Amino acid sequence: MNYNVLRYFSVLAQVEHYTVAAARLGISQPSLSSAIHNLENELGGVKLFEKVGRNIRLTDEGKFYQEKVDAALNELHTASVMLRDSKISAPIVIRMGVVSGSLDGLVARKIAEYTRNNSRIRFHLTESSAENLMDMVRQEKLDMAIVDSTDRDRSLHFRMLTQRDFYVALPAEHPLAALETIEPQTVVHEPQIVFNYNVGKSFKEWTTGTPTDESVICTVNTAQSALDLVAAGVGIAFIPDRCVQSRPNVRFVPMRNWHQALYMCILYDKWLEPPVWDFVERIVKAIRESAKNPASL
Repeated sequence: MNYNVLRYFSVLAQVEHYTVAAARLGISQPSLSSAIHNLENELGGVKLFEKVGRNIRLTDEGKFYQEKVDAALNELHTASVMLRDSKISAPIVIRMGVVSGSLDGLVARKIAEYTRNNSRIRFHLTESSAENLMDMVRQEKLDMAIVDSTDRDRSLHFRMLTQRDFYVALPAEHPLAALETIEPQTVVHEPQIVFNYNVGKSFKEWTTGTPTDESVICTVNTAQSALDLVAAGVGIAFIPDRCVQSRPNVRFVPMRNWHQALYMCILYDKWLEPPVWDFVERIVKAIRESAKNPASL
């Protein structure tokens, strides 16, 4: 017994005419007759209809069965509508990762704009290292991630977004705080506070050719925490340009000729819901345009 057979019975019970019922159902009359015959057999040989001349009518058993079947079909229809409507109105959660120091005003404004224009959109943001974020994209725990390094794993797809410049954040009383710019080699052996492992690792490799960590005296999760420690005199920190903010006891000095790329990372050949994919494209376009026109930030 299946849904279609019950629907066939319900329509035939309403019109009590095989030809009319078959036309309404969009099937042939022999197919309808066969379905009803099989249904009666499945019910133990109960006769649901009886012939009256060339027409048919419900038996007493058929009238009882019609009441129960119609009630069941109505319940199924109501449940189907509820499920469909809940799907239409259910929130769409965009799971986005951002490498530490990349959640700037531009990205925040795009998130605000997207949620204002679509009441179903929700965001779940994860701030972590590039390695952790790429693992989460692989495991489909994130839909996308803005990262500061790439991976040779072919399951991941990377799109270049922009390059960011760096500043050295120093305690205001530090001897180097009076400089207009700083050569990276000048500060490579200074006590360092690292809030993003890739920044520290890339800096060490670029300036000394080795990723050793002997100068790193504290590792934190965010640029804000790093700046708090710089203000307290714990050490220096390398800060992306968009994380630079005026604050007491901290001096920001531009670094010469050191840049770091940002990429959009998604899982290769993974289907994303249209609103999620649309947001990926908006973020890529916005960041690339801002790199060409910094005044738009």
